[in-house]
Amino acid sequence: MTKLVKPTESELDILSILWEKEYAMVKEVHEIILKNKKIGYTTTLKLMQIMNEKGLVGRDIQSKKHIYTPLINKEKLQALYLSKMIQTLFGGSSTELVLQALEKYPPNEKDIASIVSMLKQRQHK
Repeated sequence: MTKLVKPTESELDILSILWEKEYAMVKEVHEIILKNKKIGYTTTLKLMQIMNEKGLVGRDIQSKKHIYTPLINKEKLQALYLSKMIQTLFGGSSTELVLQALEKYPPNEKDIASIVSMLKQRQHK
């Protein structure tokens, strides 16, 4: 894929399921989505077909059941969204982003230890 297509919110929901499961049929994806959203099966199917056309997911049509897999790397997409968000919402300041995130979503002790460890490593570079 030469140009990264930004997924919509609904497409991100589907991608997160596929990233976790690695592959799935529409029915499986739809059942998971139904836990949080009221959406019709045909809507899920159509979204996944569109995602296939966009190059966000691949579809194995060898068997009767079409199996979908993510074609976009989760970390690459996270980096793209994060970069855009830092630039537009936080004036290019990763510090502002981190402070806002920590304020809104306080870390547990394990997360704090990981953060401190990462900061110490950065300090020694």
